[in-house]
Amino acid sequence: MPKTTQKQIEDWKAKHGEIFKLEFEDGTEGFLKKPDRKILKAAMAKMQTDPLSFVERILTDCWLGGDEAVRTNDAYFFGAAEQLEGLMENKKAELKKL
Repeated sequence: MPKTTQKQIEDWKAKHGEIFKLEFEDGTEGFLKKPDRKILKAAMAKMQTDPLSFVERILTDCWLGGDEAVRTNDAYFFGAAEQLEGLMENKKAELKKL
């Protein structure tokens, strides 16, 4: 798999805004865009009954490029799964009774 270029990364940023790189200890990498509400809704729909479907959905719908082993090889897949929570940044809010 050819290395992803800085130009490709800049193109993805221009198109998708925030992007993320999954980087593994052996140099394998995968690039993802930040999931929107629609993607998260679809991914979380089956989370109760099939937690791995959440990871599969995020890796499918947010995938921009990189080594396909991240999505097909179990060792990389589970390594990626541990990091996906970082994609779901949110703003802290408080609910105040008035």
